[in-house]
Amino acid sequence: MNFLDLFSGAGGLSEGFLQEGFKPIGHIEMMPEACDTLRTRSFFYQLKKTDKGMDFYRSYLKGSVTKEKFFSMMPDSIKDSVICERMSEETLPGVFEKIDSRLKTMGEKSVDIVIGGPPCQAYSIVGRSRTDMTNDPRNHLYLLYLQFLRRYKPKLFVFENVQGILTAGGGTYFADLKKRCRKAGYHVEARLLKAEDYGVLQKRRREIIIGVRSDFDIQADDFPYPQINTEKYSKYVVNDLLSDLPPLKPGGFKNDYLGEPTDYLTLTGIRKTDDVLTWHLTRNIREFDRKIYRFVLKYTAENGRTPDYTEIPKNLQTHKNTTSFLDRFKAVPGSSHVCQTMVAHISKDGHYYIHPDIKQARSLSVREAARIQSFPDDYFFEGSRTSAFVQIGNAVPPLLARAVAKSIKSFLKENTSKEPK
Repeated sequence: MNFLDLFSGAGGLSEGFLQEGFKPIGHIEMMPEACDTLRTRSFFYQLKKTDKGMDFYRSYLKGSVTKEKFFSMMPDSIKDSVICERMSEETLPGVFEKIDSRLKTMGEKSVDIVIGGPPCQAYSIVGRSRTDMTNDPRNHLYLLYLQFLRRYKPKLFVFENVQGILTAGGGTYFADLKKRCRKAGYHVEARLLKAEDYGVLQKRRREIIIGVRSDFDIQADDFPYPQINTEKYSKYVVNDLLSDLPPLKPGGFKNDYLGEPTDYLTLTGIRKTDDVLTWHLTRNIREFDRKIYRFVLKYTAENGRTPDYTEIPKNLQTHKNTTSFLDRFKAVPGSSHVCQTMVAHISKDGHYYIHPDIKQARSLSVREAARIQSFPDDYFFEGSRTSAFVQIGNAVPPLLARAVAKSIKSFLKENTSKEPK
């Protein structure tokens, strides 16, 4: 079974489908660094088929093979599978042409599944509270998604987004999306999934809209949503993600593991025995901010909660706004089952993601942020540190994506596929 990934980002959603054995027709993404990340990950899956291939991949992660050399060894079929385009009415004909060419080259007659979700800032409840997004063009990107459904008529589609998509525009966008999907020939269901129900040690909510082509006989209860599996992961805490990584000072980096992987890392496949540690680096910060970090960590340990900004000592307060966003400094709760939601704002500052170790008094490293999102350690992010944080913060956690992909795979195996009417 194959899939086409729209608005791919760094590939968190597609990673879940790849781990379940689905074959990618292509990825469409506009951010150049994320496109390189997608190409690197696709090359990883090809190299993974041979031992020598993985030796080459690990050499790249260790820095003994340059990016130029690594990409020069990459087949054109992999480079071409990532379409680096900003999708619009103007660019869509060219995108369709490239996908059609990919299908022909791969010997595929059709697209089985379309996955992806348009950028969510325009639907975000937090985003709408800060900025008037009434006229934001991203409100209507779902219309481009629908054109792929009408053209390729996949058996099934997965449209993921933030919970706010249900209420954006007073609910008119979501109502229109459902109406158009049904007109395109799909049964549609929407459910809010909690990432922590599927092994992600993070409080994250994603609205997962699944459409099943109307020539499948399906009721609302039969839609291929994954079963909740909290017992499997209930004993693990956030420190199980962090404890094998070496301590860092602000602005520091290290590329050797501190110890063996924890049971959680092994169970989820986030770390394997032959992995190479990359991106364990963190931003430099002012000593003034470190004083705030230490206060926040001490307060959190003593009170069981993060202090509001107004509870920070006056001599450490510099912001004039003392009435909103009072949790702007927040400790990652190492002993809790879940931590705060990882978002792309971490690319601007790490105040909302303070490492739980008071001795380190720093924000999370890139690799720690990736682990919180459940990316495996062999997942390499191309681009700058800032870009890597953005890619990670915007992603769908691969563990959540894999649960969805596994459920869809079972559904398609159990139901006889048909050609569209």
